[in-house]
Amino acid sequence: MSANIAEIAFQSTQVNGMNVHILPTGKFKTTTIVTMIEQALSEETVTKTALLAMVMKRASARFPETKLLRAHLDFLYGAIFDVDVTKKGERQILQIYMEVPNEKYLSQEDGLLEQAIQFVGDMLTRPYVENGAFLEKYVTQEKETLRKRIESLIDDKMKYANQRVTEEMCKGEPFSLLVQGRVKDLPGITGQELYRYFQEITATNPINMFVVGDVELQTVKEAIAKHIPLQRTQVKELAVGNASKSPAEEREVIDRLEVNQAKLNIGCRTNITYKDDDYPALLLYNGVLGGFPHSKLFVNVREKESLAYYAVSRLESHKGIMMIMSGIDVNKYSRAVEIIKQQMEQMRQGNITEEELNQTRATLSNQFRELLDSARGMIEYTYNGLISGRKRPLAELLKAIDTATIEDIKKVADKVAIDTIYLLRDKKGEA
Repeated sequence: MSANIAEIAFQSTQVNGMNVHILPTGKFKTTTIVTMIEQALSEETVTKTALLAMVMKRASARFPETKLLRAHLDFLYGAIFDVDVTKKGERQILQIYMEVPNEKYLSQEDGLLEQAIQFVGDMLTRPYVENGAFLEKYVTQEKETLRKRIESLIDDKMKYANQRVTEEMCKGEPFSLLVQGRVKDLPGITGQELYRYFQEITATNPINMFVVGDVELQTVKEAIAKHIPLQRTQVKELAVGNASKSPAEEREVIDRLEVNQAKLNIGCRTNITYKDDDYPALLLYNGVLGGFPHSKLFVNVREKESLAYYAVSRLESHKGIMMIMSGIDVNKYSRAVEIIKQQMEQMRQGNITEEELNQTRATLSNQFRELLDSARGMIEYTYNGLISGRKRPLAELLKAIDTATIEDIKKVADKVAIDTIYLLRDKKGEA
């Protein structure tokens, strides 16, 4: 199944203290540049990092107004640009995304790649600053936007339930933090403090920059050296604790809100992360249990018993957590938990049909092969290998998925333990 897989072969180098990974390929008509700045998830920095992402994309020294910045992106043939934060295990990643057309497909444009790298350099080294501070107007506006974004989480009941089970399950662990930060931190952040923080993380935190497209290695390196003149001599090692812990006992948490449909989320510790040898078997375990429409949860909880409107499981493989998520009629809560536990017991017993296993293998294989059709997918896959400390050639992972046995999946099932059962229900009915 995994023969003739084209490997994702980035060529890595260091430029101005950044790790730069370049993949020359003629597959795409655009060039994609993604810069990842890592920060350990912590209460001290989570809100600052999220706010910084929003302030950075408002302006730069060259384009001090947002409308000027947007006009320049239009001038670069409608370049796509964003700055955002994401969470991988107990790391918060500030991500600068840039995508421009490849100049080979344009009739007259010369140096578009260099201009794109210059624009990224503006974000990293030439922000719009007045008197040693980010412009207070932008900081104030983005604080308000971020406050609304954090507070609006409660309007998306699926995401809210997922965050609440994460908070309950990972109390005292950095992973419990919402990647957008905390409303209570916002009043205390000034433009001056935020600029100091920007200087600190661009000088000392790990930075990985990826460039994918029909590009020349030397051209890219020279453009980065010229336009992103970061002074980075002492890059720090982030102390990121991803160790999973076994739950002492199963916990039940019930929240009440105005909801039409109850959300039942079950947080499990898998005790397996991306770097572990049994990670491919964990992918199969999750796929057979609840990852796909042919999975046990979907078929048994939703289809056969009509207990749920949806029933899926998802992995957070840098933290070693699996979330089972379902939308149910609140009166069917006990029965839904019972059937979900039955499916997990079926996995422990190794009661997996050949059809379930083969379908899961094929679906996983297709998912990973599709990475090769997306610049972002290839970057994401490579970055997962970098931050986990285990680079997995794609062919090797596909082979491991192809050859893992039901016995291997049973071993994974023995490690998976329910930590927290969380129900978000209506305000009616008895407690």
